[in-house]
Amino acid sequence: MKKHGEKSVLLIYTGGTIGMVHDDKTGSLVPIDFKHITDHVPELRKLGSSISSVSFDPVKDSSNIDPSIWIKMAGIIEKYYDSFDGFVVLHGTDTMAYTASALSFMLENLGKPVILTGSQLPIGLLRTDGRENLITAIEIATSHEKGLPMVPEVCIYFDNQLTRGNRTTKHSAEHFDAFISPNYPPLAEVGLHLKFNTHLIRYPNPEKNLTVHKSFDTNVAVLKLFPGISRKFTEAVINTNGLRGLIIESFGSGNAPTYRWFLDILKSFISRGGIIFNVTQCHGGSVEMGMYETSREMLAAGVISGKDITSEASVTKLMHLLGVCSSIEDVRMSLGKSIAGEIS
Repeated sequence: MKKHGEKSVLLIYTGGTIGMVHDDKTGSLVPIDFKHITDHVPELRKLGSSISSVSFDPVKDSSNIDPSIWIKMAGIIEKYYDSFDGFVVLHGTDTMAYTASALSFMLENLGKPVILTGSQLPIGLLRTDGRENLITAIEIATSHEKGLPMVPEVCIYFDNQLTRGNRTTKHSAEHFDAFISPNYPPLAEVGLHLKFNTHLIRYPNPEKNLTVHKSFDTNVAVLKLFPGISRKFTEAVINTNGLRGLIIESFGSGNAPTYRWFLDILKSFISRGGIIFNVTQCHGGSVEMGMYETSREMLAAGVISGKDITSEASVTKLMHLLGVCSSIEDVRMSLGKSIAGEIS
């Protein structure tokens, strides 16, 4: 029962390592019942927050996450939006950056914290990183000043870093510092105290309400360039039946081969109404089309620069825009500019 003046948070457990404990009878890892989360993490009782939970049934391995799951998550947040001060989404790490990016585009004019977190080790293990990640994520989700939430954004909290969700990418499969935000500073510094970098945080328009978008078009593909890429392979990807959008993961600052056949394939796809989004393979830095001849011709062909967007945000943004925009021209106009703080 929530006490007067107490902040409330809803835990949304989708699956992932963080929600697993060791079953003494079978010797295997099994999902915990988050209704009794304080039995596993008694420190939560000291936070002074009212904690409720919703669990997916069955839980989802993050490798099986798709837009239908994002829509379900957004629906839960929409349903309980007025009932809680913040939300913490517990999620497997493999696709967490995709989910955080997708939610940032779906939850337009978000006015409350939605913090995604997880762990590299199950919460039931002695050395788990999940306990600290969960406790701090809840503390962030319920942090207020003058009655307003400190960080009304979709964020990822992991290993003492609070980062904008659509700026974050997973870079390690084994270390506790699994995520980085290479092109945007942390939204909060977490040490002995929580220090929010308020000048970096996006705030909603107080005159508008939350709008939840639930349409995606998954007819997109990612083409990662490599030396020796063949015409046959490129044509096979771009001629995929029903393909509407292509993300090219290019070299360096947006460069690609200048083979005539390569450029002709891109021009043909664009002339048929297809959209091509140019994103760098590098973790840090930005696409700067036109700087070199190798990107100048793509720019002239109508390829759109992804600037410093992450690969995860580029995929989810393109799916989102193809799902909600009424015309290809609207998609093209929105793709190259920031709609949720995803590009500089």
